[in-house]
Amino acid sequence: MPQTAARARADVGRYVSDACRERYFAACDAVYALGAPALAEEDVETSFGTTHVYRYGPTNEAARSRTPVVLVHGAGSCSAMWYPNTPALSADRPVYAIDTLGDPGRSAQRQPVHRPERAAQWLDETLTGLGLERVHLIGSSYGGWLALNQAHRRPGRLASVTLLDPGGLEKVGLRFFVWLFAGLFATFAPKALRPRLAAWLEQPVLVVPELRTMIRTAVRAYRIRRPAPLPLTEEELSAIRTPLYLVLGRRSLLVRPQRQAERVPRLVPGARAEIISGTGHGPQIDQAEAINRRMRNFMASVD
Repeated sequence: MPQTAARARADVGRYVSDACRERYFAACDAVYALGAPALAEEDVETSFGTTHVYRYGPTNEAARSRTPVVLVHGAGSCSAMWYPNTPALSADRPVYAIDTLGDPGRSAQRQPVHRPERAAQWLDETLTGLGLERVHLIGSSYGGWLALNQAHRRPGRLASVTLLDPGGLEKVGLRFFVWLFAGLFATFAPKALRPRLAAWLEQPVLVVPELRTMIRTAVRAYRIRRPAPLPLTEEELSAIRTPLYLVLGRRSLLVRPQRQAERVPRLVPGARAEIISGTGHGPQIDQAEAINRRMRNFMASVD
């Protein structure tokens, strides 16, 4: 998708060149191939740019009528990151995976989305453009903050929200950024060292060649511009009425899992929280089968 308009502005996400964009798309396609095949792709026009969406779906006619799932990926990535989850989730119901504006992917940003209220407006416009009146929203990491922000600011279309080790619950500490950059540098390590580094850093990207290529290519190809995931206040969390399921990795460096597992259900009426052993910031990748089962059960209980 051409990014000519985006290049003229410094306050919107953009690719550094057409060649870099095409290399990144090729790397993404290799990751998409690891998951369920998309039934279709669609571009949705919003006030802030064009949102690119991948649609997956069940073959069972009854399942096609169920409330759909919308997936919102983490920072610095695109919807290809959902490859461990699309096969299981789309067996139950329609699934839409969104490339968020301001991050690498096939969406094209034209206006800045620097404030939380604008992020909520963009996502609501995207759901409107897809013709979705009611959805189960699932967000990972930064996408978790987008989902939480949506539940706070524009909950009208939300049947439920699932947050996978999300932002938006507490201030991001230095340890998370150290882990993030350590993982990035580790992608350049010799192949023989990567499994050990992947286990130590809990970075599956290091041992999945397609993921490793996609992440490395994104860093070179794209200049990210998006709103900061400011934590919601206790008052804001207490106002949420959307059914909420919080999944935290026991070794998460983004949040303090035990604290948030106690705090969120206390503040958000009816919210569920679960801490997953043997994982850190990427439970839906590290333990895809178990997390897929939990998410499906939660959405079925809401339906």
